[in-house]
Amino acid sequence: MGFFNKGYHPPGTAPGTLVERPAETPQPTRIGLIDYTADEFIERELADAADCKPYLDRKSITWIHVQGDVPADTLRSLGELFELHPLALEDVLNAGQRPKLDSYDDRDFIVVNLPEFVDGDVSVRQISLFFGQDHVISICNSAIDPFEPVRRRLRASKGRFRKRGADYLLYTLLDVVIDAGFPMFETFGESLEGLEAELLENPDQETLGRIHHLKRELLLLRRSLWPQREAINALLREEHERISDETRIYLRDCYDHTVQIMDLLETYRDMATGMLDVYLSTISHRTNEIMRVLTIIATIFIPLTFIVGVYGMNFSHPTSPWAMPELHWYFGYPLIWVVMIAVVAGLLYFFRRRDWL
Repeated sequence: MGFFNKGYHPPGTAPGTLVERPAETPQPTRIGLIDYTADEFIERELADAADCKPYLDRKSITWIHVQGDVPADTLRSLGELFELHPLALEDVLNAGQRPKLDSYDDRDFIVVNLPEFVDGDVSVRQISLFFGQDHVISICNSAIDPFEPVRRRLRASKGRFRKRGADYLLYTLLDVVIDAGFPMFETFGESLEGLEAELLENPDQETLGRIHHLKRELLLLRRSLWPQREAINALLREEHERISDETRIYLRDCYDHTVQIMDLLETYRDMATGMLDVYLSTISHRTNEIMRVLTIIATIFIPLTFIVGVYGMNFSHPTSPWAMPELHWYFGYPLIWVVMIAVVAGLLYFFRRRDWL
C-alpha cells in the first residue's frame, strides 16, 4: 500500500495515449449490461464492449459496468461507441486519479475512490463514471463488485427506481461508493478504542507500531477521500441539464455524507495523534518512575557507603590518640549495623513524609 499509486506515462507521451501496464494481481474483466424502463428490465453479460450497441437506440436507461482490469482495447471500443474523450479514457487506464468532475459536451466524467480492506490493510480503488443523458458507464478495477446492491434494487423495483432517469442511477452509484466509508471508519473507531485501553494499561513497542500504522492509513484515506467532497459539490453547483431537481436533492444528501465522513476522518486523525502523545508521555512517566526508585535506592546507600568506608580504613594503633576506638569495642560490629539500619529507617520515613514514596 503506497501513498503514490497513480499510473502515468513517460514524459512527452501524446495526450490520450492508452498503454496498459501489467497489474500486480490481475483481475478478470467482466462487462455487464442493464437496460431498463419502467416496465422492462434486461440484464446481460457481454463478451465484448461492442455488444452493447443494439441497446443504444432504445428509449431506455442503459448501465454498462466493467469490472476488473480493463484492457486498452476495451476502453478504445467503449470510447468509439460512446464518443468518450481520449483524456478521460487515459485517466481510467492510469488508475490512482484524484477524485474529480470533468464536463464534456454531452456527458460528464466523474472519478471517485472506493475505500476497502485488503488483507487487513486499507486500499483505495478508483471508480470511473461516464454519465450521459440516457446511459451510465461505470468502471472498477477491484476484485469485488461494489454495485451488486444496486442491481438487486433494479431487479426488485416495481417501477419507482426505473421511472427515474440516468441521473438517479448516477446518484445511486455515487451513494454506494461514498457510504462504503462508514463501516470502514466504524472499524477504525473500534481499533482506536482498543489502542486507548492498551495505552492506559501497558503500552509497548507493538502499540507504537499499531499507532503509526493507523496514522498512515488515515493519511492515505484523507488524501483519497478529501477531494470527493469537492467533486460532489461541483456536480451540485454547476448547471447540468441532465440532472433533475429531484435528483439534486438526493445528491445534496450524498454531499452531506461526504462531509460526515471527513468529520470522522479528521476526528480519528486527531485521536491517533493524541494517542502518540499519550504513548510518549506514558513512556516518559514510566522512565521517571524508574529513575525515582533508583535515585531513592542510591540515596539510601550513600550514607551507608560513607559509614562502611570510614570504618574500612582500619586506623588502629595502641598508643595513638587518633586511632579508631570502635575497632576494639566488644559490640562494635553490631552497633554499626544498628546505626546503618537506623539511618535507612530515618531516610525512608523522611521520603514518606515528603511523598516521594
